[in-house]
Amino acid sequence: MFIKNILLAFIPLFVAVDAIGVLPIFVSFTQDLEKNEKSKVIIQSMTTALCVAVGFIILGKSILRFLGITTGDFMIGGGAVLFCIAIIDIISSDKIRRRPSKELGAVPLGTPLIVGPAVLTTSLILIPEYGFYATLISVFINILLAGIIFYFSNILRKLLGDTGSKSLSKVMALLLAAIAVMMIRKGITNIISGIEM
Repeated sequence: MFIKNILLAFIPLFVAVDAIGVLPIFVSFTQDLEKNEKSKVIIQSMTTALCVAVGFIILGKSILRFLGITTGDFMIGGGAVLFCIAIIDIISSDKIRRRPSKELGAVPLGTPLIVGPAVLTTSLILIPEYGFYATLISVFINILLAGIIFYFSNILRKLLGDTGSKSLSKVMALLLAAIAVMMIRKGITNIISGIEM
């Protein structure tokens, strides 16, 4: 059951992280870097992403409770935000690119590209569904997977090509929109049925 919960939490988080969609941005930022410099950027991005995600998972629920926001409220609000992010990703021609800097691994790769609003919102919504530890492990696995994808970026880039990676990113955005609708539906159901006050 625990393994199943990890898998069920992993799927929406995989869509939210969208490591394949971020891959072209990573390549454009790091194409002039040496192999060891690129490895440092990957480690920095993974560390930043993990710290932001874990911090938000641990403190997020307490903040919501303090503000009087129920999980149903958060599902509707978070689902709406995810839906907007998905629509922007679907209709935009490309994601915003910035010039490389020393903090490249932390910002923008670690956050908001690997762990951004979509991942944070999805994580908090998944905790009541699949449990704290299952969600935390799923976040860790997804961040690790993003690091692996970045490490083998040259090979994956050749396999997918520009068009392939962009197309796959659009499909991921469409899945994210569907997950957002599901979250809104569940949030409305929770509020109507009075599961949470």
